Amino acid sequence: MLEIKDLKVKRDNKEILKGVDLVIKQGEIHALMGPNGSGKSTLAATLMGHPDIEVSKDSEILIDGKNLSEMTPDQRAMAGLFLAFQYPIEIPGVPFLEFLRVSYNSIMKDRIGESFRPLSPYKFKQLASEKMKILKMDESFLERNLNEGFSGGEKKKAEILQMSILEPKYAILDETDSGLDVSALKIVAKGAKKLSEEFNIGILVITHYKRILEYLKPSYVHLLINGVIQKSGGYDLAESLDQEGYEDA
Repeated sequence: MLEIKDLKVKRDNKEILKGVDLVIKQGEIHALMGPNGSGKSTLAATLMGHPDIEVSKDSEILIDGKNLSEMTPDQRAMAGLFLAFQYPIEIPGVPFLEFLRVSYNSIMKDRIGESFRPLSPYKFKQLASEKMKILKMDESFLERNLNEGFSGGEKKKAEILQMSILEPKYAILDETDSGLDVSALKIVAKGAKKLSEEFNIGILVITHYKRILEYLKPSYVHLLINGVIQKSGGYDLAESLDQEGYEDA
């Protein structure tokens, strides 16, 4: 269970989150909606341990009972947390396939222990190729550098591919729908939903719009305004926000 208790954070001495409470269980899909500047992406960055964010001493972030506040970003990933970035960066000189393989072997060794035997480049490529079929990604992407020359949609697919390979307990999708055409949106959203169902992954999807939620079908929708969750409900809340806007919520 991912538990966020009375989360208050500052960035550049400005209070952004003012007491957020949220519980996400494995296998659940939650949507976090709200206007620009409400604190949605700050919440994602806080969960992953961004160094520029100051968390109140009274706040708690727990993953399966473990205190995330005491963990570095890599330790949080090892504990089962994953973030799909809103704007995935390009890293020239870092082969995409090798990046995935090193990440996978590191996570699995920590998860399984010394009995785990790292996958060779050949065996890992077989694993990655099978995962790519779900996202309808061409295997040629594995031969390129990380996100280099990828379109917006390809970068988002690459993020979901990482999620499918690492199989985290909880995944944060930070505006994964931004920059996607209708076709790519459907593939990415359905891929994420399938992963949640198959591997019991709890998902928090951060979005402005209902369109990605039409495929993800979250059981819980939360409205974040001015750093506080103002309202929570089911999928019908997303439909209401889509029709009426945030001002009338």
